[in-house]
Amino acid sequence: MSSKTPERKFIKGNEAIGYGAIAAGCKCFFGYPITPQNDIPEMMSKAMFECGGDFVQAESEVAAANMLLGAAAAGVRCLTSSSSPGMSLKQEAISYMAGSELPAVLVNMNRGGPGLGDIGPAQGDYYQSTRGGGHGDYRLLVLAPATCQEAYDLTMEAFDLAFKYRNPVMILGDAILGQMKEPIIPHEGKKVDDNAETWCLTGNKGREKRLIKSLFLEEGALADQNRNLMAKYERMKAEIRYESFETEDADLVICAYGSIARIAKSAVRKLRAQGKKVGLFRPITLYPFPDEPLVKLAEQGKRFLTIEHNCGQMVDDVRLALRTKVDSDFFGVMPGELPNPDDFEEPILKSLEG
Repeated sequence: MSSKTPERKFIKGNEAIGYGAIAAGCKCFFGYPITPQNDIPEMMSKAMFECGGDFVQAESEVAAANMLLGAAAAGVRCLTSSSSPGMSLKQEAISYMAGSELPAVLVNMNRGGPGLGDIGPAQGDYYQSTRGGGHGDYRLLVLAPATCQEAYDLTMEAFDLAFKYRNPVMILGDAILGQMKEPIIPHEGKKVDDNAETWCLTGNKGREKRLIKSLFLEEGALADQNRNLMAKYERMKAEIRYESFETEDADLVICAYGSIARIAKSAVRKLRAQGKKVGLFRPITLYPFPDEPLVKLAEQGKRFLTIEHNCGQMVDDVRLALRTKVDSDFFGVMPGELPNPDDFEEPILKSLEG
């Protein structure tokens, strides 16, 4: 390891994801332009060649996702990125990757919807991201950064998790995270040893043939595969991550993720200065969802308010976690609006007063 202190970089969240992927040993990027994530393919179009990898601007999001599937089957660390409508087009291939147990990293910089919506920030893709999004019973491991540094760090981690569980991993951000600029401290690039040679497709080369597939037609085969997948998703609970801010003595806990959690944290700080006992619980893994830490807070008699940049999605997971203890209030910022901390003060005080 080098003893030299890494130089800080002042970059966008989108660029932080690109740098994180390169540091993680990503060797293939497949994508297609869509706002607000275009900085990622733009920088990767140069960076991939500089690090000895390959970049392909595919003819469509559908093509990019299927190219990702092919590279993953060859055991290559690979990445695609898009924004909401583009992620919808990728869903069939993502389901095939999950069914085939292939490791890949996907980035969704969420924009407003439904439909074409706008190019501004929103969190309307929570359901799609945490419930699979495509056909069949499957899940992605979903990571939700709130800062540019987290965007960098969690992207690096996403590649390790993808190969650890042989499963697609999603980084879920939004236009705020993607377009804001902050300093990050990069890490030294890692030496990659994914042990993929035990399962990936490399050509027969004198060994027993291998078959990677998501089609199971033999009697009982699909049921066995689904049991295998469900057991794997249960093991993923070991990866749960969250932030708990000022919750120790809080009467009211705000549940929020990503960029909205940052805005909510500013509101919490302001109300704390006024003597109001409020705190913030921020899930970092959206799937698996951090149920148990929330339950422990509920057992201390705390009340809850979920704030999201949508019409109400993560609040379902909060309520499922708390269902035997307490309910959660909800405040939704409509996609198409850009909130600030003052917008959260009234709903927080209303919930605090109970």
